[in-house]
Amino acid sequence: MLVVQIATQIAVVAVCTAVFAWLGVQQLKAEADSSALNIARAVAEAPEVRDLVARYSADPGTPDAASLRDGTLQHYAADVTQRTRGLFVVITDDHGIRLAHPDPDRLGQVVSTSFADALAGREVVTWETGTLGESARAKVPVYAPDGGAPVGEVSVGFERASVFDDLPALIAGIAVAVALAVAIGALVALLMRRRLERLTLGVQPEELVALVQTQTAVLEGADEGVLAIDETGVVRVCTLTAERLLGITDAVGRPLSDLDLAPAVAAALAGDGASTGLPVAGRVVFIDVRPVRRGARALGRVAVLRDRTDVAALSGRLDSVRAMGDALRVQRHENANRLHAAVGLLDAGRTVEARAFLADLVDRGSVDWAVPGIDLVGDAMLQSFLGAKALAARERGVVLRVSDDTYLRGTVDDVEDVVAVLGNLVDNAVTATASGPEPREVEVAVLGDGDAIVLTVADTGGGIADVDAAFAPRERDDDPAAVHGLGIGLPLSREFARRRGGDVWVVDPGGDGHGAVVAARLPGVLRGESE
Repeated sequence: MLVVQIATQIAVVAVCTAVFAWLGVQQLKAEADSSALNIARAVAEAPEVRDLVARYSADPGTPDAASLRDGTLQHYAADVTQRTRGLFVVITDDHGIRLAHPDPDRLGQVVSTSFADALAGREVVTWETGTLGESARAKVPVYAPDGGAPVGEVSVGFERASVFDDLPALIAGIAVAVALAVAIGALVALLMRRRLERLTLGVQPEELVALVQTQTAVLEGADEGVLAIDETGVVRVCTLTAERLLGITDAVGRPLSDLDLAPAVAAALAGDGASTGLPVAGRVVFIDVRPVRRGARALGRVAVLRDRTDVAALSGRLDSVRAMGDALRVQRHENANRLHAAVGLLDAGRTVEARAFLADLVDRGSVDWAVPGIDLVGDAMLQSFLGAKALAARERGVVLRVSDDTYLRGTVDDVEDVVAVLGNLVDNAVTATASGPEPREVEVAVLGDGDAIVLTVADTGGGIADVDAAFAPRERDDDPAAVHGLGIGLPLSREFARRRGGDVWVVDPGGDGHGAVVAARLPGVLRGESE
């Protein structure tokens, strides 16, 4: 690139030099023509020249060459030639006979070039070759003192060498300008090369093409979104996946602050990211931000965005499966105990008591969940889930009960989101209650509203001091009391609900001796409520 730039500059300067040199030559010629014409006019206007030329023209004979050598016109012409440093000053009559000439031997002879234009009253400036060689000459008519038609001609000429006396100086000036221009151009090219190398980190153009091709293939082929931000906060790379996850378009080249991003998302991209996930455009997005350096130079940072909505949903489903597994374990254990009691009664011969015991077992089921009001929940899956949660809460010294206001007669179709939201709310309430004073109770209300389920969870804990902070994502820690150990219970619950067109909100933050009440509404999850 450096060679191409310098070669281009030299070519441009060469063309300009040729143009300016040609213009200089034309200017020198024009100056010589103008000088010759002015001198010729001055000589032709001299009174003695007009008078003498008129006399010679009126004489029908040929002038005597010997008399012309010492004549007034010859001395006058020689004096003008010497003072103007011209090649010649020639004076002729109307027949073209030389009355004054630098070469005395040519006096009285007809001039070698045409004099018709002068006799016709026209001034002529031209380059011609005569007896004294090529010259720039001007021909001017001479008029008699009393006027009338021209009676002769004055021709003044400058030789080519004298015309171009200033040409070497002109060429030298142009050469100096050319050298300076090329030197400046080369210096600028070197500075541009150094700047380009700094901007491209020393990577050559061919390598840049390969890097762009590789970057496009890798970034656009990955499931994760990539957002690269330079040190000034301007987005330099934004893949299609990143634009889709963030809900933005045309981000490249714009400052991060100009993008229409939620404050939490903008803060995560400008800071250390959000390793626990953020609700963005209806999805749960994990943001991992890493600084980018090349040697000791900081280049900016790169944010990798991962869509973990399905993973978070799967985590909620796994929580429900784990709860059901715990419930089945308890059920198996309690059922085995009851069967052992029945076998003991039979072995003891107390058949009637054993039969009554088994009949009661058939009526009440294999497991007594011991959750007050659980029969008000019409869905068997939710009954089992709440029963398992009650057993887990009991181990922490918390009593879980179902509110008397519960009324649910339909069947839950999309049980995963319901269980994920209800499980998060119950776990948060149990955690808050377990650290509070007696009585430690959590009350759950489940209501059917058309195809929607409305959930409320009340506890006897210390309340929620900051509602906004409760719904803000928290960093992962090792606190065993953290909700699921991820710190995303309420934010994730709200995100699940909002994806379905519902919401999760705090009805009563609590405090001053009473606990908090949190509610959720999930549309489109209930079937058969109106039947």
